[in-house]
Amino acid sequence: MEPPEQKNTQAGQSLCSSPVLDYLNQLHQEYTPLNQGQVATYIPELAKANPDWFSICLVTTSGAVYEVGDSRQSFTIQSISKPFVYGLALEDNGREPVLQKVGVEPTGDAFNSISLDPGTGRPRNPMINAGAIASAGLIAGKTSQTKLRRILETFGLYAGRELSLDKEVYGSESETGHRNRAIGYMLRNFDILSSDPMPVVELYFQQCSIAVTCRDLGIMAATLANRGVNPVTAKQAIRGEYVESVLSVMGSCGMYDYAGEWMYNIGMPAKSGVSGGVMAVLPGHLGIAVFSPRLDSHGNSVRGIRVCQALARHLDLHVFNRPSVGGSIVRVRFTAAQRTSSRVRTPEESQALHQFGSQVRVYQLQGNLAFGTMEELVRYVIEGLDCFSYILIDLKRVLTLNESACRLFYQLVCKLSALGKATVFAHAEQLPLLRRYMKVKLEKSFDEQYRVFEDLDLALEWCENQLLETTLPGAMVAHVDEARDYQLFGKFTDQEISVVVPRLKRQSFLKGQTIVKAGDPAGELFFLSRGNVSVTVKMASGITKRLATFSAGMAFGEMALIDRAPRSANIVADTDVDCDVMALDDFENLGISHPGIKIKLLENLCLGLSSKLRKVNRDISVFD
Repeated sequence: MEPPEQKNTQAGQSLCSSPVLDYLNQLHQEYTPLNQGQVATYIPELAKANPDWFSICLVTTSGAVYEVGDSRQSFTIQSISKPFVYGLALEDNGREPVLQKVGVEPTGDAFNSISLDPGTGRPRNPMINAGAIASAGLIAGKTSQTKLRRILETFGLYAGRELSLDKEVYGSESETGHRNRAIGYMLRNFDILSSDPMPVVELYFQQCSIAVTCRDLGIMAATLANRGVNPVTAKQAIRGEYVESVLSVMGSCGMYDYAGEWMYNIGMPAKSGVSGGVMAVLPGHLGIAVFSPRLDSHGNSVRGIRVCQALARHLDLHVFNRPSVGGSIVRVRFTAAQRTSSRVRTPEESQALHQFGSQVRVYQLQGNLAFGTMEELVRYVIEGLDCFSYILIDLKRVLTLNESACRLFYQLVCKLSALGKATVFAHAEQLPLLRRYMKVKLEKSFDEQYRVFEDLDLALEWCENQLLETTLPGAMVAHVDEARDYQLFGKFTDQEISVVVPRLKRQSFLKGQTIVKAGDPAGELFFLSRGNVSVTVKMASGITKRLATFSAGMAFGEMALIDRAPRSANIVADTDVDCDVMALDDFENLGISHPGIKIKLLENLCLGLSSKLRKVNRDISVFD
């Protein structure tokens, strides 16, 4: 089964004008005339390869596939199978048991060298034949057929399609593989292989004889670059924790006696095979595959080496020359004195937040969180310990985090909790690893200490409410008993209030009920007597965003008194709600019978709108 084509950028298809593809075509044309090297002949079946076959494939961790040349030509994977089988052995056994059987030290010798530790008989690394045979012996399975099936299934996950064995090449390898059989018996002599070595050696011949294409190798390389997740199919091929071990031995040993020069000049973990394949990995970014059967004296593809050198040089791919993360992981930091939530506050509450809001510190993070990047946040928090009571960490723009970042978050939460300070997270649901880590570590105190809100605004409101309960105990109004307590009637005389009250009609709404619907004609002004309501709009993404929340004593729907336009947002009851409602006609009649009262009401209305506009300006300045 061929992989999905929608992201394929092969020449002649929908994205053929891509500059990336243009560059690969340029490289292909430049190195096609390079005819140095010889096709491998020590395995007779390999000698049948067309020496002019040549393809290049680059695959990004976002799943884009760029391929030129003979990228769908089948060939056998040969020694490029070694890192993938080694990864499977790690998954089956764990690092320590594998290390007892196979070392990780480079040898500087050729791929078929018999390089064993003189004391233990342990192969020096899993990239030479001796180490690869030992790795094959560690694959779990009761029978050789079961082990081969597991290898094929694993390779298929890496490639994104079902792979198969090239039986002709396997037969040719088996008939001529006497040196590898000798290595197998040596491994048995040192008890590296604990049973008859011949089935294991045959399994090694079979893994090397799996048929792939250059496209397959590119996707397999990108899967390693993507921490074990195939970027085209999104399926996990190897647990992420073992990818670093596989890439480490590829970096130090993957190119055999050319490994040092390769890392110096090209600088990416890589693996080559005698059928002409070369695979390179830039962790976190991309995978590269080149196929050309002509080999140099080291057994590496001549064109493959030259193409990788050009790619590394022109695209700055050297793993030890990576740019910085692009600045701070702290995108924005502010306090509740600088920016408040969408909860509309009374003047007293607003004054209190202005005075004491610095006790709420907000950090909006971005990028990839690991120990090195998290240190900055930890430093900010620790340096300001005496200045805040609440820390709000917004993870909306975080791309990834690893276990070391989770550990620092956990330690930070515990430290602050011990000091009587609260830690709050927003948008943490997009990072399930953090929740799993916190649940394991916090145990019974998980629900109390791991406070998570789906939105920054809601998290900020929670912090504000906690702060106001401390600084203004009892000031948050649950309901108003008289019309004079409504904010829009501020400074009204008793006589003016007596004129307005008959024009108010009481209406009640249940929690969750829509009070105002976007698009409806505007015909009334609402005075909130009891409960809370929220103003929301539906974004183009389908997400519902809260614009404001009003509580008892406040008014909403006031724009109807100004522009008469249809409602622009939904207003929903957050709790059971009582409202005093003034119809638009009554408001107009008020202007005829008592113009002074109408003017006074409009003045208060303008002051309220001015206050809201100033808040918007402050919020924007924080994120500038």
